[in-house]
Amino acid sequence: MPAVIILGTQWGDEGKGKATDQLGTRADYVVKYNGGNNAGHTVVVDGEKFPLHLLPGGILSEGCTPVIGGGVVVDLEVLFKEIEDLESRGRDTSRLKISANAHVITPYTRKLDNLSERTLGERKIGTTGRGIGPTYADKISRVGIRIQDLFDESILRQKVSSALEQKNRLLVSYGEEPFEPEAVAAELLSYAERVRPMVVDTVLELNNALDDGKTVLFEGGQATMLDIDFGTYPYVTSSNPTAGGACTGTGVGPARVDRVVGVAKAYVTRVGEGPFPTELFGEEGEWLREAGREYGVTTGRPRRCGWYDAPVARYATRVNGLTDLVVTKLDVLGGLDRIPVCVAYEIDGRRVMEVPASQTDFHHARPVYECLDGWKSDISGCRAWEELPARAQAYVEYLERVSRCRISVIGVGPERDQAIVRHDLV
Repeated sequence: MPAVIILGTQWGDEGKGKATDQLGTRADYVVKYNGGNNAGHTVVVDGEKFPLHLLPGGILSEGCTPVIGGGVVVDLEVLFKEIEDLESRGRDTSRLKISANAHVITPYTRKLDNLSERTLGERKIGTTGRGIGPTYADKISRVGIRIQDLFDESILRQKVSSALEQKNRLLVSYGEEPFEPEAVAAELLSYAERVRPMVVDTVLELNNALDDGKTVLFEGGQATMLDIDFGTYPYVTSSNPTAGGACTGTGVGPARVDRVVGVAKAYVTRVGEGPFPTELFGEEGEWLREAGREYGVTTGRPRRCGWYDAPVARYATRVNGLTDLVVTKLDVLGGLDRIPVCVAYEIDGRRVMEVPASQTDFHHARPVYECLDGWKSDISGCRAWEELPARAQAYVEYLERVSRCRISVIGVGPERDQAIVRHDLV
């Protein structure tokens, strides 16, 4: 299967990093196709933790070429800090390649992101404040800075000056200091020679790789329910983490994709604002948060936690055309007597089986649960389906039925090898 998309099916933090890392050991290329350093995941290799934000998961796999596609927005300061951190720990990053079309996060887009959240007050989106949204807004408004602009000083200075004519007026109106165009241009230009060796025509390289029969893994940042078009708008990210985004974010056509793999936790979490029908509060929510160590890699914020949501899983299966699911953190649920699964919603007295098209309805959705028997044993040492307790097997099989997608891999711990493979993905 030479072209595989892997993406989140919930609100992020499903364990895509580990899944990408596992598949990356067998892939020739791992390509990040959307988002920026607003997404984060931790990969554990031989007991050593590697937090990644902007770099693709394949960066840790020898023989794999990691690629940052044109659909990504790049904070160059963050990029080189991540590279330096990995290199200081003995990891080779020289294989990294970056699209010339990727857009650059600037000091003023970071500032505007934080300012926007402050001015929204109670209506805030809950962004990470990394400048992601304003950078995508500049891209759509055709005033963005691309990686290739760093190599033409006159064009870069012209673009920065033009963008700041408008943005400085906005900043001053909010009582903020304006940016000096020369200083911004100088900061961006300081990265030019360092990034130049990494920049290639990634569209050509990836299509040539597929022509040669190589395996290319497309890695989505964020998740389906945070998609700008298909997520819980406006509480979403500013890009397309869904399967279509892999094509527009890399220049590889949809007919070349062989498999679409969704990643879901055995329960659900969310960071930031927005609807979350199965959210738990009080002691139950605290228990799940602590058992799963649910704190954001990028922000450190505690995640909102809830039970598995089957309508969301079915929605993700439809929107992405999923062929397989990877269910992570099954081990976290060990020790529970009963495990609820949301199978439908109640909205204004009506039973609704699927995610409603109306966001107003989704805000008012209340979960309808079915409960399954839990298991008491520690499953973190299981490496084969037959080793799982019968009740854990029954839980997985139930999720498979209600999600309407086969579950091919089950995560039972944070380590690279803590997984049970039911169906090969690559």
